[in-house]
Amino acid sequence: MSQVRLVRVLLGTVFWILAVLVGLVAAILCVTIILLPIGIPLLLLSRRLFGASTRQFLPRKVRHPIQEADKAARKRKRRTRKQTKKLGKSLPDLDVEAAKRRSRRFLKRKRKKLPVAS
Repeated sequence: MSQVRLVRVLLGTVFWILAVLVGLVAAILCVTIILLPIGIPLLLLSRRLFGASTRQFLPRKVRHPIQEADKAARKRKRRTRKQTKKLGKSLPDLDVEAAKRRSRRFLKRKRKKLPVAS
């Protein structure tokens, strides 16, 4: 396992333990009706900490699927552009005038072969 992955797992574990403790304190505060206004925000904080802890465990492709798809598309675009440039350099230069003459000759022969309408 890489060092970054290890740090992310440790951080996620710390967040998860902290979320459990904050949630437990919030539940105890919510039981006592007088401290309910303090308990509810702590429950919300606990929920956010649980979310943060699970995001630390997940790989980037799962956490940010849109950004990863954009990144992959950009890489594919660069690769295609490079391949196109290589292909363009390997093709010979086309003589436009010669191509026009050949196409005119070809079409003239085809017209001669057409049946004459009477």
